[in-house]
Amino acid sequence: MKGGKSKTDTKGDARLAVKKGAAAKKGKPAKDPNKPKRPPSAFFVFMEDFRVQYKQKHPNNKSVAIVGKAGGEKWKSLSEAEKAPYVQKAEKRKADYEKNMSAYNKKLAGGPEEEPEDESDKSKSEVNDEDDGDDSGEVIEPDRGSI
Repeated sequence: MKGGKSKTDTKGDARLAVKKGAAAKKGKPAKDPNKPKRPPSAFFVFMEDFRVQYKQKHPNNKSVAIVGKAGGEKWKSLSEAEKAPYVQKAEKRKADYEKNMSAYNKKLAGGPEEEPEDESDKSKSEVNDEDDGDDSGEVIEPDRGSI
């Protein structure tokens, strides 16, 4: 076969492509542990309560999948009025999340941070005066070399 690629050449290219993709994922930046977690949807708020109820009725069940399926079926069977409390809780959590995210983004951008006030009785000027007392009055000039 002159001038054409053989089947083995294309297989080699496929293997290389996989390796390149895997290497690209390694460069992904790490997640910030201080970033607020996204709020749960109304369904997940419902599932928090449902898991507790289901566990009380079925204490021997260890399967997460069965609980999830039963919760999904129950959620589908609920009317809008029955879902309303869960929707309200989810909206409240979303509002809290948005407030936390705005504070987080301000902190990242270097905006004005709200620092807790010092609990000490000394004013900041008194604290600065104490720091100044440690100096021996000696002035050290940098080495300028051959200027």
